[in-house]
Amino acid sequence: MKKYDSDHVRSIALVGHSGSGKTSLSEAMLFDAGGLTRMGRVEDGNTVSDYDSEERRRGISISMAIVPVEWKDYKVNVLDAPGYMDFVGDVYSACSAADAAVVVVDAVSGVEVGTELAWQVTDEVSVPHIIFVNKMDRENADYQRVLQNLREVFGANFVPVQIPIGSETSFSGVVDLISRKSYLGEDGTEGDVPADLADEVAEAHTNLMEAAAEGDDDLIMKYLEGEDLEPSEIMQGLEAGIRSGDIVPVCFGSATHNIGIQGFLQSLTTLVPTFTGGDGVAVKDSGGEESLLAPDPSRSPILFAFKTVADPYVGKVTYFKVVGGKLDSEFSRLFNTRTESEERLGQFYVVQGKELINIDGASLGDIAAVAKLSETITGDTLAVRDEEIFVVGPEYPSPLYEVAIHPVTQQDSAKMGPALTRLREQDPTLRWRYETGTRQTILSGMGDTHIDVAVRNLEEKFGVSVITSVPKVPYHETVTRSAQDSYRHKKQTGGAGQFAEVHMEVKPLDRGVGFEYDTKRVFGGSISNSFFPSIEKGIRSVLENGVIAGYPVVDVRCEVYDGKMHPVDSKDIAFQIAGREVFRGAFSEAGPVLLEPIVDVAVTVPDEYVGDIIGDLNTRRALVQGMGQERGKSVIQAQVPLAEMQRYATELRSLTQGRGVYTLETSHYAIVPNNIAQEIIEETRKEKEEGK
Repeated sequence: MKKYDSDHVRSIALVGHSGSGKTSLSEAMLFDAGGLTRMGRVEDGNTVSDYDSEERRRGISISMAIVPVEWKDYKVNVLDAPGYMDFVGDVYSACSAADAAVVVVDAVSGVEVGTELAWQVTDEVSVPHIIFVNKMDRENADYQRVLQNLREVFGANFVPVQIPIGSETSFSGVVDLISRKSYLGEDGTEGDVPADLADEVAEAHTNLMEAAAEGDDDLIMKYLEGEDLEPSEIMQGLEAGIRSGDIVPVCFGSATHNIGIQGFLQSLTTLVPTFTGGDGVAVKDSGGEESLLAPDPSRSPILFAFKTVADPYVGKVTYFKVVGGKLDSEFSRLFNTRTESEERLGQFYVVQGKELINIDGASLGDIAAVAKLSETITGDTLAVRDEEIFVVGPEYPSPLYEVAIHPVTQQDSAKMGPALTRLREQDPTLRWRYETGTRQTILSGMGDTHIDVAVRNLEEKFGVSVITSVPKVPYHETVTRSAQDSYRHKKQTGGAGQFAEVHMEVKPLDRGVGFEYDTKRVFGGSISNSFFPSIEKGIRSVLENGVIAGYPVVDVRCEVYDGKMHPVDSKDIAFQIAGREVFRGAFSEAGPVLLEPIVDVAVTVPDEYVGDIIGDLNTRRALVQGMGQERGKSVIQAQVPLAEMQRYATELRSLTQGRGVYTLETSHYAIVPNNIAQEIIEETRKEKEEGK
């Protein structure tokens, strides 16, 4: 593959609802550009984009794939992002590297839940939009209805730059409104405007000129004076409007039947804003100060790593965009500005699905890959030594769904941590941690399918087999009042004995204070200072495993105020035992309670689901705190016990037909109601008995 200069490189992210035809569109584009001799089909599992075994098994895209399309004198980097929103992390990654996002919409279904969520991501990442209305050959396809639907839902200025020729089974091509040329059939044969569409094309062309003129004072004056704009002037106005988001161009076609695709490719070369023509990318310096990095091809190279994958043959492969300078063999080493470590750059590649094609370098704004970087992960910046610059990447959403994972064998246990870290490097929406309170390894993701794929990848790519289960809630134990107790430990076995007596008072502390230990009330030498650490050690041995239900003890103060010792038999182990047991006794008398984590939840749903959502939250012991509006939808804010939210991602989809989304953040700990606490304590007792 030849090297293209910056002005002839375009990068687009294909986003939209699952099943809208994104993968089929990328396949048709590659075929029309001569990159394939035969188009694959998603149903047959033989497309360039869906090369992963899990994608073929499920029949959906689960990770972003790159398909470089060489069309005439241009290179279009197509980043095919998943439509199933469990894999939304790759939508963020794709949009962060794209010059524009092509939102693929079904000509029959119109705006679907995945369309709305994809649009939300593109807004967050601030990438320009282009609409491709797909499946124009389907029964009941209606492009006017889709346009109206888009305007009602998103409220943007959707401007057709093409007009479809025919509809449903008679759909045969498109008319380009800028050049006023038609593209017919699978070959995209260029021709004149069909006579029966002349009036419609003339009206649409006038609307297009008006939209293009509005963003430029000179063009609007020319238009108002009754002059037609030249194609180059229309493109000038369109580019400004698309880049600013004031104009969203709309194209049409049928990907599976390869109709309208060549016209769409031609439009992309003119509609997608060039990287070099923009303001550049947002960057931060070492002090956190943000600025814009201008697109300068003459400076030293700066690479933004927007995706990391584990290749079974090559190892770790890092996809990057050249956001500063250009990349060639002169730069064999760059530095990771986050880790301040040197990375050796080996062979550069163009990625085409699962294939890696050798290249000599990449121009400013282009996308390429390099293998076997040691420290670099998704979101990192590579630059020359001492250049403290960090490209501002997307803010990935927090995980919503958790499972506890348990290694099947001891060998799996040894490999599990590094394998989970590798998964996290590939997908920033996957997280893992060890929960000390429950002694479980927790894997977090965006939904059950996301987690299921991650678990399969653990086995297939890293050879780690795990079993999943619902995580235990990380409860805490504490006290609600002060209480005193004493304990005497005395052991005589014929030889050296053991003796220790400790008097202790346990007091509650404010939430979040932790643990305090004090011996100032001991006087007269009743206990030697040398034994105070032993008493504390005994207490701390209980803090981790709890007293009433096996959960960590928090927010307590232990004051030793008296005791006794023996000149011969008192020793470290005796005071450890006495400290442990007196703490248990005093804790049990001090009104012990369980604390549960409370989370702040914001649920965003269409208005028609508000009643159902509030009713469901009330069954979950939620405290609804307020409601608001965002992008025409209702946002319900509530505080809910974490125990009631563990499978909410799946249940919310069911309640809202997939149209609801939510965020979740830990807020504080609160006392568990007594009836629920008793159930938890009883369950813990049963688990201990079964464990024996």
